[in-house]
Amino acid sequence: MCSVDTVCDYNNEVSKSDNDSDTMSNSECEPYLNTQRRKTWPRTRSLNAPSPIQQFGPCGRIMKNSAMVMTIQDPASQRLTWYKPPLSVLVVKKLRDPTVLQPFVDLVKWLIMEKRMVVFVEHSVTEEVLLLQNPEFATIKNKLMIFTERKDDLTDKIDFIICLGGDGTLLYASLLFQQSVPPIMAFHLGSLGFLTPFKFENFQEQVTNVLEGHAALTLRSRLRCIVIRKNDDIVKDMQTPANILVLNDIVIDRGPSPYLSNIDLFLDGKLITSVQGDGLIISTPTGSTAYSAAAGASMIHPSVPAIIVTPICPHSLSFRPIVVPAGVELKVSLSPDCRNTSWVSFDGRNRQELFHGDSLRITTSVYPVPSICSEDQISDWFDSLAECLHWNVRKRQKQLEEPSEFTDSSSNDTLDSLEQTE
Repeated sequence: MCSVDTVCDYNNEVSKSDNDSDTMSNSECEPYLNTQRRKTWPRTRSLNAPSPIQQFGPCGRIMKNSAMVMTIQDPASQRLTWYKPPLSVLVVKKLRDPTVLQPFVDLVKWLIMEKRMVVFVEHSVTEEVLLLQNPEFATIKNKLMIFTERKDDLTDKIDFIICLGGDGTLLYASLLFQQSVPPIMAFHLGSLGFLTPFKFENFQEQVTNVLEGHAALTLRSRLRCIVIRKNDDIVKDMQTPANILVLNDIVIDRGPSPYLSNIDLFLDGKLITSVQGDGLIISTPTGSTAYSAAAGASMIHPSVPAIIVTPICPHSLSFRPIVVPAGVELKVSLSPDCRNTSWVSFDGRNRQELFHGDSLRITTSVYPVPSICSEDQISDWFDSLAECLHWNVRKRQKQLEEPSEFTDSSSNDTLDSLEQTE
């Protein structure tokens, strides 16, 4: 099955060849016609990010504004709409946290009893000892739909996702859906909560507003990562997937080795640099406020189409983090003269070893994560910067209590006039 991008590229090339064939001889046209029959036009990449899929799960999509003439909608105007009422909801709960137990029970009970929704939860959640001891949970346990990660397919079964916990719950929800992701509403019940803008106190009102379609959306881009192995025997032994979508970042590091990592970085097939240091972080704008920021990179708003490349402790004073267009393809591989292997992890999970000859190919996915805003895209992001990271927090400079000779002089005073008065 062809991807959307492949079909678009093929159609563009076909229309181009049709126009050009009018002025070509039959012999000149033959290669084009043969290629058209085989439908194997070479793919050409663009610096622009691929257009994201704008349908999220079975029910959610971006509200279309007929007044807009532009093909690409302003990200600030992206709002959620339901073209049929959502009936199923996945509740992702932070595990082994007693403070989340009662909010989880209250939410699930309300969704089942009041909203008459089908509630999905993970099998490991229903096995928590403290939760099993809760008498309220015992009355609703049999009404839950249970699933197991990597065993049950949730595609087209979930209309809506609610996360209870910290940022890790939203990352886990993203991992569960490797294609279209239903809209995600994240409540702050964890530690940091940079990606969880909602407070749980009045959850009934907030969830009702979202179910009625009164919500702004932030489309958080994800990276599509493909691990290409030189040795087929390694692929057979690997238990982790070779094709993964990540929301935060991909981290390549030297693992337990005492030697420097020596990693070649390619951009659209061109070698741009070799990284000598502890490793490399390749992140989305959403992930720019995580490990990438701790390693010295800039923080980028999630609506900006970009990929951030950040070295980890590079053995070079001039190696600074860079931002590249979201439409490029990055390739990471071990340098031929590298002394050791490297390790790669995807959003902190699925850690696996990279051997000589292996490579990692990274592009922007067409399947973003539709994160529901508490207020709007701008307010939510800057509120998170202020509350979670204390961005630009500083004691205010005191106002001068008595005017000095410098503040008394007007802007029209010149140095000569000041000298004359003296």
